[in-house]
Amino acid sequence: MINIGQLSETVQKNCHISDARHAGSYSMCIFLLKMREYYRWERGLSLTQEIERSAVGDWMVNREQVWERYEDQSYESLALDCGLADPFDADIINAELVPQGYVYSSGYGLYNKPHFFLGKLEKSETHNGIRVLISDREYARDLVAPPAMILNNTIFIRTESLRRVIWEKIEEWQWKRDARAPMARVLSAYPDEQDLEMILDDLCERESRNVILHELGEAQAGKLLGSSWEEMLANTPRSKAELLLRSVRDHLADCLSTLPSLIENKNDVSLHFYFANLTSLRKEIFPKMMRAYDNWVETGSYDALAQVADKGEVHWREQAFKVLDAHRGENKQFVDKIDGLVLPL
Repeated sequence: MINIGQLSETVQKNCHISDARHAGSYSMCIFLLKMREYYRWERGLSLTQEIERSAVGDWMVNREQVWERYEDQSYESLALDCGLADPFDADIINAELVPQGYVYSSGYGLYNKPHFFLGKLEKSETHNGIRVLISDREYARDLVAPPAMILNNTIFIRTESLRRVIWEKIEEWQWKRDARAPMARVLSAYPDEQDLEMILDDLCERESRNVILHELGEAQAGKLLGSSWEEMLANTPRSKAELLLRSVRDHLADCLSTLPSLIENKNDVSLHFYFANLTSLRKEIFPKMMRAYDNWVETGSYDALAQVADKGEVHWREQAFKVLDAHRGENKQFVDKIDGLVLPL
C-alpha cells in the first residue's frame, strides 16, 4: 500500500517549487485573493468562516520564506511501489494510485505554470471514451487550484476546488449586490439564500457535471487543433496573447459541448452560472453571445442562444486555425499581431 503521508509531502514540495517560480506572474490583486483562499484551504477553514487579516498576513510572510528556499530546487520524483516516477507522468502514477482510492494530476496551466494535485478518489467514470476521475478531499495542491483539467485522455475533476470557485462567485456577488448580474439569477433559484451550505452543495453537484461538458469540449477541440496548439501556447506565456488564445479555445470547446447541452436540457441555473463565470476578455470577443443571453433572460426563448452557439462553433474553429497558421508563418512577430488576427463574433 502507498504511504499517502509521504507522497503528500513530496507532491506538496513540488507545489511549493511551482509557486515559488510562478507566483510573480499574477497581479497583486489576484495574488492576494489566491493567497487568502490558499490559507483557508491549508488551515482547513470552512468557506463561510471569517478569517483574520493579521493571521493571513503572518502566514503569507512565512509562505514567501518557504518559497525562497524552494525556488531553485528541482521537482522531486514520486516514490511508488513500482519505483520512482517523474512528477509529470500522471498516467504511470495513477496506474498505481487509482486502484487504491487516490488520484493525482500534473500539467501546465495559465502562464505555463505547472500544477500538481493529490486527492481522494470519489468516483471514476467514462464519457465518450474518455476517463473521468473525480476527487473529493485534497491532500496536496498549489496556489492555483484548477477545478478541472484534461490531460491526455483523462479528465480530472476536483470537487473541493470547484466548491471554492463557486463560493468565490457567491462572495463576489455579496460584495456588489447587482440584481442584474447572472449570479443574482443563480441565487434567486434558491428560496433560502441564507442557507449557503445547501446552495454550495447543490451548485457543486450541478457544476461538476458541467465542467465535464467543458472538458469534453476541450477534448474535441484538441482533436481538431492537434498538438501544435499546445506548442503555440508554450511560445506565448505571460502575455495577453496567451489569454486571448485560451479564450478562443474555451469558446470553441463550449460551442462544441457545454452550451448545446445546457440549452437542450433547459438547465437555467447552470446557464446563468456559465455566464457569471465568463471573463471580461471572453465577453469582449463574443458580444453576440452576450446579446443572446440578454434575449433569453428577457423572452425565455432559447433560440438566439442556440443559433449563436452554432455560429460560434464555426467561427471559433476558423479563428483557431487562423492563429495556428499565423504562428507557423511568423513565429517571432506572432505575439504582437494576435490582437488583429482574432475577429470577435
